[in-house]
Amino acid sequence: MSVAKRNNIQVRGSGPIAMVFAHGFGCDQNMWRFVAPEFERDYRTVLFDHVGAGHSDLNAYDPARYSSLQGYADDLLEIGRELRLENAVFVGHSVSAMIGALASLQDPAMFGSLIMVGPSPRYIDDGAYKGGFSAQQIEELLSFLEENHMGWSAQMAPAIMGNPDRPELGEELTNSFCSADPEITRAFARVTFMSDNRADLPRISARTLVLQCSEDIIAGQQVGEYVQKHIPRSELVLLKATGHCPNLSAPDEVIAAIRAFV
Repeated sequence: MSVAKRNNIQVRGSGPIAMVFAHGFGCDQNMWRFVAPEFERDYRTVLFDHVGAGHSDLNAYDPARYSSLQGYADDLLEIGRELRLENAVFVGHSVSAMIGALASLQDPAMFGSLIMVGPSPRYIDDGAYKGGFSAQQIEELLSFLEENHMGWSAQMAPAIMGNPDRPELGEELTNSFCSADPEITRAFARVTFMSDNRADLPRISARTLVLQCSEDIIAGQQVGEYVQKHIPRSELVLLKATGHCPNLSAPDEVIAAIRAFV
């Protein structure tokens, strides 16, 4: 199976450096449609779908491989080798921020800089660390998803998106959640919300930009500040955008922040 088919890789634009966009949980590369085109003049833009999402090859899904974020990081490394990426810019939304971090640790030459949009190294509170959720809350969230995929999507997507005055955004995310394979969605949710990548942050050598949204119920400001504090060469930008998906709700602000960084 080709890597291009497996991950539905789309390459556009031109330029000596590539900019790779990775989507978050329950989404696909379409979530970057307002941001990625703005960089095609200066960069070779790369979009892809994680296996199990969008137009990826569902036959490539392996429960063992994707039982941890490392499996997704391995895919990203294979994509990078396929496209001969070197010193590329990686833009990862939500869980993909940690996937990109893991890939950069394995091949530091592949990504010269990381841009993390709404990252969280751990969603569950642990002592002084506040990830935003108790262990019981995460288990309840995962149980709800396992019992009622459609109901979970209809309830959670608008809350994750925020921006209640723009219901069409929540509807888009709901449709994205609902269209995904339920079994793969449940597995990816458990991997996402149970992961702990805090120990990986100090090892990241790439320049890193952390984009933190306001009123983000998934990754609050304290989480963004934690990520920035523990990555050596990093900076934090607080966005005016609310919710967890500024690539949809406030693309102009995301574009400006990326431009200022790169």
